[in-house]
Amino acid sequence: MPNKVRWGILSTAAIGVKKVIPGMQEGEWTEVTAIASRDRRKAEDAARTLGIAKAYGSYEELLADPQIEAIYNPLPNQLHVPWSIKAAEAGKHVLCEKPLSLTVAEAKTLLSVRDRTGVKIGEAFMVRTHPQWLRTRELVVSGRIGALRSVLGFFSYFNRDPANIRNIPEYGGGALMDIGCYPITTSRFVFGEEPSRVQGLVERDPEMKTDRLTSAILDFPSGQAIFTCSTQLVPYQRMQFLGTKGRIEIEIPFNAPPDRPCRIFIDDGGNLFGSNIVTESFPICDQYTIQGDAFSRAVRENTEVPVPPEDAVKNMAVIEAIFRSAESGRWETP
Repeated sequence: MPNKVRWGILSTAAIGVKKVIPGMQEGEWTEVTAIASRDRRKAEDAARTLGIAKAYGSYEELLADPQIEAIYNPLPNQLHVPWSIKAAEAGKHVLCEKPLSLTVAEAKTLLSVRDRTGVKIGEAFMVRTHPQWLRTRELVVSGRIGALRSVLGFFSYFNRDPANIRNIPEYGGGALMDIGCYPITTSRFVFGEEPSRVQGLVERDPEMKTDRLTSAILDFPSGQAIFTCSTQLVPYQRMQFLGTKGRIEIEIPFNAPPDRPCRIFIDDGGNLFGSNIVTESFPICDQYTIQGDAFSRAVRENTEVPVPPEDAVKNMAVIEAIFRSAESGRWETP
């Protein structure tokens, strides 16, 4: 049995309590031993519900616990960097929810903190360790669809609640930060390149001022990626990778279900009715279990984490350039 990494959770945020922690608790390399909230009762309730041994009434208390080796940080976006820094300075490895920061400059501060403290810091893009994404990249690299030239992405949901942190600009709300970051990271991942220039079109909610409908073109050395994301549209998500000889479509690219198989469709373009499509199914798995174990294993084996801060800086650079382009009306360089 692996020597499990002992984790503490900073906050009782919904994504942690509902998705990430239950996933991590199934891991071979991962043990969730403590949870903290600024409201002790909330921490105790979450600990009881999830079967976590320790509950703390402040984040500082959790960081002071010498038993805790690693922290998962699902705090609101504007608290990602400040608390990741505090955790690193307390000697804890940090897996931080995406987007890791609000700006490129802020993300870069984590590079020096990591190098100074010697801990591992990673961004929680769980898609980057999911089998369907590893397989898609493998198929592209192997030439199954010829040369990859075009990526098409879409990601949307509907949420008009002004009190929700996803709708507050100062908290890093809006479509591009919350969900547009996914088509960006996966396009970069599968192309294996960085875009040289980008163009963006943004429509903002007149009251909340967050971007509610954002589209972008990313110009890569090998081809182009285009995507649209929205916080006020019918919920939908899909990614397509088109090459000179074929196409790969990922059915549920981002919210991969933990309770049923995932599927990708490989099309040789033989006809438009899809009768030549080959479907590959992936055994039921929880992407948060895989993410936690991949990070814990990197800690134990002293290897690179799946999504290091350098990658987060590059993703944030694309996001910033899309916003700049939407303002300038011109191509912008990340």
